[in-house]
Amino acid sequence: MSTLIVLLPPRDPAVPSQEWQLPELPFVLLDKSGRTQRAGRSALALLPRASSTVLMVAARDLLMMPAKLPPLRGPRLRQALPNIVEDQLIQDPQTCHIAVDPQPVAGGRQLLAIIDRGWFRFICEGFAAAGHRSVRAVPVTRCLPQGVPLDTPAEVAEMVNAGEPVMAGSASVATSLPGVAPVVAPGVASVLPMVAAVLGAVVQTAPALLLEGAVENMVANGAPRVELAIARGVQGEGLAVPASAVNATLSALAGAAPVSLYMLTEVPGNEPSLAATSPAKLAAYVHGASPLPFEQLARRALACRFDLCQFEFASQPWRLDRATLRRLRLPVMLAVGALVIALVGANVQWLMLSRERDAINTQMTELLLNTFPKTTVVLDAPDQMSRQLQQLRVAAGELSPDDFLSLADGLARSLAPVPVNGIAALDYHDRRLDVTFKPEVKLDADFAKRLARNGLTGAIDSNTGKWTIRNGQ
Repeated sequence: MSTLIVLLPPRDPAVPSQEWQLPELPFVLLDKSGRTQRAGRSALALLPRASSTVLMVAARDLLMMPAKLPPLRGPRLRQALPNIVEDQLIQDPQTCHIAVDPQPVAGGRQLLAIIDRGWFRFICEGFAAAGHRSVRAVPVTRCLPQGVPLDTPAEVAEMVNAGEPVMAGSASVATSLPGVAPVVAPGVASVLPMVAAVLGAVVQTAPALLLEGAVENMVANGAPRVELAIARGVQGEGLAVPASAVNATLSALAGAAPVSLYMLTEVPGNEPSLAATSPAKLAAYVHGASPLPFEQLARRALACRFDLCQFEFASQPWRLDRATLRRLRLPVMLAVGALVIALVGANVQWLMLSRERDAINTQMTELLLNTFPKTTVVLDAPDQMSRQLQQLRVAAGELSPDDFLSLADGLARSLAPVPVNGIAALDYHDRRLDVTFKPEVKLDADFAKRLARNGLTGAIDSNTGKWTIRNGQ
């Protein structure tokens, strides 16, 4: 199945929810084999459809923190989560959506990702209205190249002092930032490396500010503000800082940890230009950054198992919304029309067969009354006709096929190799003949066939050994 991967912009806290608007979003479309079909930048309504959609949520929108959770599941856990993170938030925790990472961290704790519920609902409902049924959201910090923890801070200091690059991640190699002096913290057994990425210039999410974004992205010294995503193991955070302050900010945040710095490149729709926010221009402010292609970032999102769409935002492809109902309107109308036509056709055929049945019953009743005028009540014309004809045969002295003599005559003609004195008893009742053979008589396999040739049917009772002979007609 195909997969659409989209990078989302962060929410501007100063913009009210009534003015939220998503700009053109960079995306990459992969087929079921993982090959790139399309890549570009498009408005939400014009994004290509795919079997599943993966959203990379901006680091600035998420607060990621480990916490000890009670043994609860489902709605009970959802009700308890705001009380667990209440002391760590400035805003009301009831207005936040809290997702739980299924992979536990050290100490029996689990990682929580907290995002503004109104903004997250705005994103999910927007993609649902655009026809994206199966949506998954992952933190963009989980899509960055992962760093490898070093054994001790002394090892980091030794590598940096020797002028050797600090390895951090399997996708690329980044040297320690200029001016970052590793500080050895006593008593620390290992150092968790910091992975940071410059994801481009700050993008506005309000229609009134979209045209002013280029002005607001500039600070006093002429450097644009950029989105900075930072990952420390499974945790992550995001900042909006001037491009010229990226290295200094990471130096202050890193401490004794080695830093791997990347810059997002090859973003669809950001062809090389002379704009101040192009990667080529940003490289003049950010030093020591390795390139991170957009497609590599998107493919790492596929491997992330931390889905932020939980609880009320869980993906439900079977749920019908207005967009789905509009698409299904014509097939539903055709199905209803076919059902109505089938019902009308079935009723018309039933009426025709009912009239034909009534006509046949009328003919049989007329035939019975014409043949036997003394019949006063007609309940079952065929059965009454059969019984009247039987009475006429008996009155005329004609044997009936169900009489004892007729059955006995047919039995005698069917015995053939069986001796006549082999019969122990004959019993006639209810128009059938029960024959009991002597124990020493062995009937051949063709006895039933001979009965059929003489117009009779025979069946043996396995319990008593008696044969029941009836008229085969």
